[in-house]
Amino acid sequence: MKQHPHPEVNEISLTGILAALSDPVRLDIVASLVAGERGSSEFDCKVANSTLSHHIKALREAGVICHRKEGTRCFVSLRPDLEQRFPGLLASVLRFAPPQPPTPALAAG
Repeated sequence: MKQHPHPEVNEISLTGILAALSDPVRLDIVASLVAGERGSSEFDCKVANSTLSHHIKALREAGVICHRKEGTRCFVSLRPDLEQRFPGLLASVLRFAPPQPPTPALAAG
């Protein structure tokens, strides 16, 4: 199965990362990946699958995440060498990101 290309670590730019993280859905995706790799169908984003795929592609092309295929499943994780390129960047962005509103099911309970 064809793997998607990822930029080389020296091709990752700060402006590209910040542009990718400027979207709230992408910021949610990245925040959820702090805990570790997830299947692409495991994200609780309130968007269509095609829109989620677009956001994952934008993050991959910016160099924020790794996207791999295993059989028919896709897995997404934070790119480990991003911390070497821009130490502390993701932690700082996530620390100041707006808190996520509770999901309706949690708010009712």
